[in-house]
Amino acid sequence: MRETPDELHRLQDLLDASLSRSTAHLRSIITSERTLTAEQLTRALTGMCTLALSTVTAKGEPRVSGVDGHFLHGKWHFGTARSCAKARHLAARPAVSAAHLRGEDLGVFTHGTVETLNPHGGPAAADWPELLAHFRDFYGHDAFDWDNDVVYYRLHPHWMAAFASDPAHLGTTADPA
Repeated sequence: MRETPDELHRLQDLLDASLSRSTAHLRSIITSERTLTAEQLTRALTGMCTLALSTVTAKGEPRVSGVDGHFLHGKWHFGTARSCAKARHLAARPAVSAAHLRGEDLGVFTHGTVETLNPHGGPAAADWPELLAHFRDFYGHDAFDWDNDVVYYRLHPHWMAAFASDPAHLGTTADPA
C-alpha cells in the first residue's frame, strides 16, 4: 500500500459518492456487505492487475484491450506501446473505462480520463521519476526503451465501484495479481 492518509480519504470519498450515484440495480449487487473500503481496496490491488481497458476510435466505436494495471496512490496507472492503436485513441480522446476482475471474488470498475505521464518530446509528470522506478523494479530496468517505446498513463477516476464476494477475507492470503 503506497497511499497516504489523504489519498485514502479521497479514494473513500470517490467510492462512496460513486456508489450513491449508481442505479438501484448496481446497488442491489454492490451492497454495503459486498463493497470494499479504500484501505481494503489498496491492500487487494497489489502488484500488477490485468485491466480490461475501453477506448473509443475516431468513428466513435468502442475498443477493449488488456493492459497491465498498477494501483498506486489510489489511481490506476498503465502503459502501452507508443505506436499502438490505443495510444492514438487516448491521445485524441482521453476518456476511458477500466475493469479488473478476479473471477467472482473481486470486481473493480472505473470511469475517468487519462493523463499522459511521459509524453514523447514533452515534460513528464512531476512524479514520473518515482513511478518509473516502480515500473523498472517490476519489469526490469532494461525491459523497454522507457523514453521511446512505452507511454504510461494515470487514470483520474470520476467514478469507481468495487465488489467483493467476501471483503473481510479478500487480500488476507496471497491473491494472484
